[in-house]
Amino acid sequence: MIAVIRRVLVALIVLWGVATVVFFIVRAAPGDPATAVLGPDASADQVAALRESMGLNRPLVGQYAAYLGDLVSLDLGDSHRLGRPAIDAVAERLPATVELTLAATLIAVAAGLVLGALAGRRAGSIWDRLVSTATIGLQSFPTFWVGIMFILLFALTLGVLPSAGAGTPAHLVLPAVTLALPFTAIVARLTRSSMADTLTESYILTARAKGLTERQVLTGHVLRNSLVPVVTIVALQMGALMGGAVVVENVFAWPGLGSLIVDAIGNRDYAVVQAATLVIATIVVALNLLVDLAYRAIDPRIRTGDRA
Repeated sequence: MIAVIRRVLVALIVLWGVATVVFFIVRAAPGDPATAVLGPDASADQVAALRESMGLNRPLVGQYAAYLGDLVSLDLGDSHRLGRPAIDAVAERLPATVELTLAATLIAVAAGLVLGALAGRRAGSIWDRLVSTATIGLQSFPTFWVGIMFILLFALTLGVLPSAGAGTPAHLVLPAVTLALPFTAIVARLTRSSMADTLTESYILTARAKGLTERQVLTGHVLRNSLVPVVTIVALQMGALMGGAVVVENVFAWPGLGSLIVDAIGNRDYAVVQAATLVIATIVVALNLLVDLAYRAIDPRIRTGDRA
C-alpha cells in the first residue's frame, strides 16, 4: 500500500511539473493574448481592460499562484478567444484524438506482432534481416514527411483516399497508418526479441519433447509468454501516441487535440494550450500508473521486493 501511495504522489508531482513548465513556456512566447483576441485595430484602453480581466496585468508569480489555485479546484480557465471554458474545447476535440490513437494502436499491434513473430521464429534468417531493416526504416523517416508522401500518393496521385478532414472511415486510414508506423517498428522489434529469447527456454524443449506440434508450441507457449512485455509497451505507447498525434493531426487536418493546440498557440490562447497539454499529460501518467500497479498486483517478485 505504501508503494502504491508513493507512486500516486509521484504521478501528481509529474503533473504539477508539466503544468508548471507549460505555464511558463507559453508566457515566454512572443505576442500578447489580449491583442490576439481584439485584433490590431483595438485601442490601448481596450487591450488594457482585457489584459486586466485575463489577469495578465499581475506579476508572473501572482499569475502562477492563481493558476495553481484554479488547478486545485479543477478549474482550467476560460478561453477569451472562444468565449467558453477551455476544458469544453478540449472535451470537444478529445474523442477525435482518442479515435485516431486507438486506430493507430490496433494497426501497430497487428502489424508489429506479425512482423515480430516472423522474425523471432527464425532468428538470423532472411526474414529476420528483412524485418530488422524494415523496422529501422519505419523509425527513421519523420512522421510529417511520411504523411505528406501518403497524401501525394494515395490522395493526389491515386485518388483512393481523402487527404484531410474526418467523418468517414476512409478519412481515418492515412492519419492512423502514418501515426502507427513508428509504433509498429517498436512492437515488431520487441516481439522478435521476446520470441527469440523464449524459444531458448527449457520449457519449450520440454513441450516439444512431449510431442506437441510446432504450431501448438508457438501459439500455446512461445507467443503467449512473449506477449507480456509487448502488452506493457502498448499501454505505455498509447499515451505517447496521443502526444505524437499533434503533428499527424495537423498534416491531415484531423479535428483533434493536436490541431487545437497548434491553433491555440498561434492565437496565444494560454488557457486552451494549458488545458489540452495537461489533459494529454494526465492520460499518459494515468496509463503509466495503471501499468505499474497492474504489474505490482500480478508479479509476486515485485511485491516481495517492496516488502524487502
